[in-house]
Amino acid sequence: MDQPAAHLLPDVADDAAFAARTLDWVGMERIALPLRLADGQGGAIQVPAWADVSVNLGKPEVRGIHMSRLYLRVQDAFAEEPLTPAGMRRILDDLVDSQRGLSTAARVVLRYGHLLRRTALESGNSGWKNYPVEITATVEDGHFSVELALSVEYSSTCPASAALSRQANADRFLDEFAGAAPLAPAAVGEWLASERGLAATPHAQRSRAELRLVLESSLDELPLAGLVDGVEASLGTPVQTAVKREDEQAFARLNAANLMFCEDAARRLAAVLAADARVVRFHVRVAHFESLHAHDAVASVSG
Repeated sequence: MDQPAAHLLPDVADDAAFAARTLDWVGMERIALPLRLADGQGGAIQVPAWADVSVNLGKPEVRGIHMSRLYLRVQDAFAEEPLTPAGMRRILDDLVDSQRGLSTAARVVLRYGHLLRRTALESGNSGWKNYPVEITATVEDGHFSVELALSVEYSSTCPASAALSRQANADRFLDEFAGAAPLAPAAVGEWLASERGLAATPHAQRSRAELRLVLESSLDELPLAGLVDGVEASLGTPVQTAVKREDEQAFARLNAANLMFCEDAARRLAAVLAADARVVRFHVRVAHFESLHAHDAVASVSG
């Protein structure tokens, strides 16, 4: 018996909609796919990612887009070459073309965890650190844009708490040695190193900076590692990977040298991003997950 030809299968997507109207975006979310990334050493690695893919529907008399074409076009597109702005532009143009005149815009949102190897502060050990990344690439009427969102975790030690702790430590020293004969530096050092030499400690907490950046669309590559390096250097106290005792002591010193309120952290990040020619616009939100309070301290800045 003859099989029915494929072109005879019904396609209700071409049926007229009950309420004719154009649509801003229509597509699919959380498509699992492989993503190829430059490894920073001339090679590439492949990581699992999730993609949201959509196009506009510019013809009000058409009921739906060609959904399966979007899915098939992106399944292997991002695994063929390392992710670059130029490569994303080609994929977006291909998505628009796949709709045969129905669309003039396309958008892809990619989410994945970017691993960077970080060296310990003193011991020479190292470990992998994960940075959640979201990349949004859009082409609308020929205009291409790339937006990068990422989060960076760091430690924040409260300046007010540090000042109060220093005063408590000084008060204990004066109480214990009031009226004592002149003290040798070695005796003072021995007391400071004892449990009695620490009357109070400032509170510190893990904190997070969430950045949303509009990048120059002409960039040859996505400068994620360089952006993370700049952010972490401006904060001074990024959370660590491999930690031995000497690393922990070095981290404590860094915290003492980088006391910050959430307002300070937001301003530091704004300064480094405003000076970065790769960044067209930025929005930063920082959150300090307080150890003193049950609520968090937050600040945001745009530029």
